[in-house]
Amino acid sequence: MSVLEPYVLWIKALHVVAMVAWMSGLFYLPRLYVYHCQVAPGSAESERFKVMERRLLKQITTPAMIVTWLAGLAMAFTPGVISWTAGWWHAKLLLVLLMTGFHGACSRWRRDFLNDRNRRGEKFYRIANEVPTLLLLGIVVLVIVKPF
Repeated sequence: MSVLEPYVLWIKALHVVAMVAWMSGLFYLPRLYVYHCQVAPGSAESERFKVMERRLLKQITTPAMIVTWLAGLAMAFTPGVISWTAGWWHAKLLLVLLMTGFHGACSRWRRDFLNDRNRRGEKFYRIANEVPTLLLLGIVVLVIVKPF
């Protein structure tokens, strides 16, 4: 019996709340980049966006990602919570890894804006803004429906 077993529902609740916060940040950050593209580098507006982007990423999105991962791993390693042979779980893990990669890309794009070296247009960020929605859709379907 795992020491975490009596707390699995609490851990699951924490996982869901952290995931919602993580997703909120990943939905909003590319939208900020769209708006940031519309202002001149070095302007007061650009500097304001830099502060907003930093705060969103460093104070909300990244801590929420870390808590999501830690709670998810805690559940994964609690006996009986998941079946290691279930296909849906492996597919979900792949999508979560892709979401984490997208998070890293958002972080890299923020550094480009921070250094006034953004080379992408607002259309790129409008398209990028859809990526977390598609990944989340796949993750939720896999967790709820467990199609395989």
